[in-house]
Amino acid sequence: QVQLVESGGGLVQAGGSLRLSCAASGRTFSSYTMGWFRQVPGKEREFVAAISRNGGVLNYADSVKGRFTIFRDDANNTVYLQMNSLKPEDTAIYYCGAGLGGSTFRSYGYNYWGQGTQVTVSS
Repeated sequence: QVQLVESGGGLVQAGGSLRLSCAASGRTFSSYTMGWFRQVPGKEREFVAAISRNGGVLNYADSVKGRFTIFRDDANNTVYLQMNSLKPEDTAIYYCGAGLGGSTFRSYGYNYWGQGTQVTVSS
C-alpha cells in the first residue's frame, strides 16, 4: 500500500513557475514508476510526465516539453514536478500516481493516486 500526498499548487500568473511535490508513504517508493497527470472538469485525466523507477527514463506530454521537469528523490520518498513558463491552459488539478509496470501514459497504468492539488494560471 502506498499513500501519496501532493502539495505546491496555487495561483500564478502566466509565465510564472510552480513546483509540485508528491510525498509517498512506505518503504517501496523506489520500486514505482511515478507519474503526474492533470484533469479539468468534464475531461479525462491527462498524462503530463513520468519518471521510471531508477530515474533513467523520463517522459513528457508534448504540451509541456521544455517547460516542465519531473524528478524524484528516493531517499525522501518524493517526486517533484517543476513547472516553468506556465500558461492558462495548464490550469487543472494535478495528481501524482504510483505504478508497477503498467502503462506509463494512461491513468489505468497506475495503482495509487494522491488527492490532487489545484494549479490555476491567470492570463
